[in-house]
Amino acid sequence: MEHQTPTPHIGAKYGEIAKTVFMAGDPLRAKFMAEGYLENPVQFNNVRGMLGFTGTYKGHRVSIMGHGMGIPSIGIYSYELFNFYDVDTIVRVGSAGAYHKDLHIGDIVIGLGACTNSNYASQYGLPGTFAPIADFELARKAVAKAEELGYRYMVGNIYSSDVFYEDTPSAEKWARMGVLAVEMEAPALYCNAARAGKRALVICTISDCIFTGEVTTPEQRQTSFTNMMDVALGLLD
Repeated sequence: MEHQTPTPHIGAKYGEIAKTVFMAGDPLRAKFMAEGYLENPVQFNNVRGMLGFTGTYKGHRVSIMGHGMGIPSIGIYSYELFNFYDVDTIVRVGSAGAYHKDLHIGDIVIGLGACTNSNYASQYGLPGTFAPIADFELARKAVAKAEELGYRYMVGNIYSSDVFYEDTPSAEKWARMGVLAVEMEAPALYCNAARAGKRALVICTISDCIFTGEVTTPEQRQTSFTNMMDVALGLLD
């Protein structure tokens, strides 16, 4: 697709964003990650406060950017990155609420597939239900890195909801289907990657446990998910 840059949502010129982008919902977390992990990070975006940076990590050119909350928001940013900036790979690193009884605060979830109540995929006019899934090679490498580092993790289906405050709670129903955790973005990222012929993966760290009441503070969510980042950045090896 033609390089229509800058876009209405990303102020970078073509070429200022790396082929691999790590994305976090909170732009301040993206800033924290860029300053903590990248060498010589250069800010390429501040449109609507959605911070983005490009630098290097162990010799690899990498970008880190916020994507906001929810499927529509990540849908916009990932679409523009894939289609207008020729990004090849997007890895979302974020938080999720645990549904599975064996997941605890700080555990890692690798989202192999994404269940959802969103109609995002209806835009494709498919004669059936599209199953948004991760790139297998990225998922395989993430599992290998978590194993190598000895981190607690699980791999499987996650649930991505358009609704944060549900009028009719559904957690127990999804848990009965073996869904590991809940977040709010994966299907749009996976659909956009599939449609563009690109690669995507969602890696989440557990920030709260729906059935036990375990929670972390907002400050911890922004600064303390280093295990997840170790796994994500290990994809560059």
